[in-house]
Order: sequence, then structure tokens, then C-alpha cells
Amino acid sequence: MKVLDLNISFEQYNDIAELNDKDRSLCEQSEQALSGSYSPYSKFRVGTAIRLKSGQVILGSNQENLAYPSGLCAERVALFSIGATYPEAIIESMAITAQTDHFEILKPVTSCGGCLQVMVEFERKQSSPIEVIFYCLNGEILKVPSVKSLLPFAFVEDRLER
Repeated sequence: MKVLDLNISFEQYNDIAELNDKDRSLCEQSEQALSGSYSPYSKFRVGTAIRLKSGQVILGSNQENLAYPSGLCAERVALFSIGATYPEAIIESMAITAQTDHFEILKPVTSCGGCLQVMVEFERKQSSPIEVIFYCLNGEILKVPSVKSLLPFAFVEDRLER
């Protein structure tokens, strides 16, 4: 038996003002994406902004449904939109933020496991890392260089491609 350690590296910022212009803009656009959220049940709005290599930014927001499993997270809304509209696009970076009227969010909200798996698939498809920024409005920001670092044991089965 072996005992192995797994470590990830990420950047932590105290405020959006500490980010470079491109990352700050992406975070601000993720905040704008909150307005498209359809979340009448949870009242928990999530916005995502994804920057493509072309410089274009695609927005997504969470979309709830009375039949709860039928909704979709902001990350997947934006990613599936890219997959359907720009199937050859290369994703450079994505910013994710959240907001609710019920309480103050004090730490960055991270992606759920389903979204991480979809994010890993896009990263794998394009054979290059996707930088992820978790942006807490008026607070801390976490930035990881690759989705794979967030889900190191992602489901991958290369034989399915044959």
C-alpha cells in the first residue's frame, strides 16, 4: 500500500481590485450574468462569464425548474451554449459568482461536481487548461490554473472515443 498526497496550487485575492484588467472584467461580466438567473425557488443566483481565445465572452446563469432536477447550473448553461454555437472555440478562462437576498455570501461559491465534470470535458476536448476564477462579490477571489486541479479524479474513459 502507498499513501499519496494530492496538492493543488491556486491564487487568493482579497478584492477584485487586485486582479489584472482581463480577470477583473471577466468577474464583472459574471456579476452582470446574475440578472439572467431564473431562480424563483432557491433565490440563489449564479452567474458565469467565459472568455474564449477569440476574446468573445459568453454568459450563463442558473436556470431553475419546479421539477428540481430539470434545472441547470450557470456553468453548464454557458458551456453547453459554447458547445452548440462555437464547437471549435477554445476557452481561456471562466469566472463564477453568486448572490442571494437571504444572506451575505462571505466566501467564493465553487462549482458543483456535475459542473466540474463538464468543465473537465471541455478542457480535455480542447487539450489546454481552462483557468477558473471563483469570485465572491465584495470579497475574496480564488483563481485556479486548470479545471483538472479541481477534479483530479474526473471520469475519463478514452476507449469510448473509438
